[in-house]
Amino acid sequence: MVVGLGMMTFRLHECNSLKAKRSIVKSIIGQMRNHFNASIAEVGSNEVYQRAEIGFSMVGNDRRLINAKIDKMFNFVEALGLAELIDTDMEIMNI
Repeated sequence: MVVGLGMMTFRLHECNSLKAKRSIVKSIIGQMRNHFNASIAEVGSNEVYQRAEIGFSMVGNDRRLINAKIDKMFNFVEALGLAELIDTDMEIMNI
């Protein structure tokens, strides 16, 4: 079994409230869930208006396939243009 974990950090330039931040984060997470079969959640910077951290995980049986899907996910989120993607991190483990 192969487990792929990823973390994305965003800068939200025009957010002045948690309500505005929540709207953007929910939109990003919703679109990611619609396009990829992954578990996704906001995992950090919950009280900071202009920063969001979203984590996700995928499970499969082919390391190259998981790696390709994670790369596609990073590219997809950046192409959305809802927020500036400032950092990404991923890890792939064989269990």
